[in-house]
Amino acid sequence: MIEHRQSSPRKPKRVVIAGASGFVGTDLCAKLQGDGVKVVPLSSTDLDLCNSGSVEKLQGLMETDDVVVFVSARTPDKGKDIHTLMSNLAMGENFCAALSKQACKQVVYVSSDAVYADDANPIREDSCCHPSGYHGIMHLAREAMLRETCSAAKIPLFILRPSLLFGAGDTHNGYGPNRFMRLAQSGEDIKVFGDGEEKRDHVYVPDLTELTHAGIGHCSEGVLNVATGQSHSFHDVATAAIAQLGSKSQIAPQPRSTTITHRHFDVTEIHKTFPGFSITSLETGLEMMAGGLDR
Repeated sequence: MIEHRQSSPRKPKRVVIAGASGFVGTDLCAKLQGDGVKVVPLSSTDLDLCNSGSVEKLQGLMETDDVVVFVSARTPDKGKDIHTLMSNLAMGENFCAALSKQACKQVVYVSSDAVYADDANPIREDSCCHPSGYHGIMHLAREAMLRETCSAAKIPLFILRPSLLFGAGDTHNGYGPNRFMRLAQSGEDIKVFGDGEEKRDHVYVPDLTELTHAGIGHCSEGVLNVATGQSHSFHDVATAAIAQLGSKSQIAPQPRSTTITHRHFDVTEIHKTFPGFSITSLETGLEMMAGGLDR
């Protein structure tokens, strides 16, 4: 359940974003700054959270009335091994160490649906958290770190768990809309695992930004899944990408090495928590993404 500390949304005095140069951070910075919010954007160059020296630096940057967003992570495209896991956990440790020395108004953490068990369908906020890979293990561990730290400091913690994100500003080229749209744009074949029959819920990144923005305005506390409630097969996503760009690309099935799994979400909590929010459909998201791709 989400609790709003502010029944009516209020503009924050300042938002500090750790991970501001990434896919999600960039979009969030633009949204907040467009609304006239003062933002302190921190990239890994500004603040290397893997380094213990970042504790004192972040502590010095934060103020009591700040909202602090933690969206910094080494993503799976950078590595899926133990070394990447430990680097991400070090980021969480140093971030929490800074919080324990300098409190703030609210902490917002962008986690992932990877924390849930593969067979948790439909997924709700109280579904079983039993990650099958290092990426999900990392996020679940960092959530636990933040809960303990924020609870001790009496800081509201808002955790968002988005499903697969897509948009023109994607930096990861992940399997799905991001990769498929770029391949369709260049006319290359779109390779799918098996027949692309696996179903996933694909979220247009501005929707995550909008919900993050709303949670900041209400000083929200709790866990919220970010999904559309509609799952599509990767084959259908590839077909839609080709149609959207009028591409000559072909869908190319590839041998499958993993078990077929599907993922579906119950998005009741989104509508209960933010009743005025409207989810972007996959088709509309792809259309908007196409407008932002370099032609």
